Amino acid sequence: MTDQDVAGPRLDILVDEGLAALDTLAAAVPPEGRDDVRLRSALAEFLGAPSDYGNLESSLLAEVLKRRRGLPILLSTVWTEVARRAGVPAYGVGLPGHFVVGVGDPDGTRVLVDPFAGGLLLPYDRAREIAATVGRSLKPEHLRPHDPIDTIDRVLGNVRAWASTPERARHRLWACELGLVLPRHDLGLRRDYGEALVAVGRYPEASRVLEDYADIVAGPMPLEAEHARRIARQARARLN
Repeated sequence: MTDQDVAGPRLDILVDEGLAALDTLAAAVPPEGRDDVRLRSALAEFLGAPSDYGNLESSLLAEVLKRRRGLPILLSTVWTEVARRAGVPAYGVGLPGHFVVGVGDPDGTRVLVDPFAGGLLLPYDRAREIAATVGRSLKPEHLRPHDPIDTIDRVLGNVRAWASTPERARHRLWACELGLVLPRHDLGLRRDYGEALVAVGRYPEASRVLEDYADIVAGPMPLEAEHARRIARQARARLN
């Protein structure tokens, strides 16, 4: 996957191919049977492994659809998009420490399935154990449908984490730019954006972004503001 693939003209082609792949998968969902079984029959080949966390392709929907491998949140997106096309009630569930899919009525009868494990049923006791591994208690709100904007933000956060090294700066910048387009985002994304601009050599823009961020956080987080201003000064110095 190249910079041109993720941020250039080829992106439109990837989107079209991805939508077509989802349509094909939805057409393979049997018309009868228990809803989770119907989905599993079409999607059981999709799964994940610990090694997928180190690959950018695992966080890009087009690649997940081709490879049938990915991170939990992307695999869950495949499930929910196929379910929507097939008329099956399903939604993403952001458990503490994991991301799965609820199939059924979120206010009534539903089951949890784990797309990372090929769509196996996830008992609620196991969901509690997963939450406990990250020091959290499973609460009813964790089982509610995950907000789509938050899902996108979480995916882009995975990309930014993958792209934290200098040689991946262009991918980090791309993920920051997409995140800033969302209707809401964490304030720290503005700092990440400024630092990504520095990493790709766009120093005037970086300085402006970081100074603006520093002005916003100066009251509640003075040390954070000074850190941002220091990076902004360093960016300006590189112009000389």
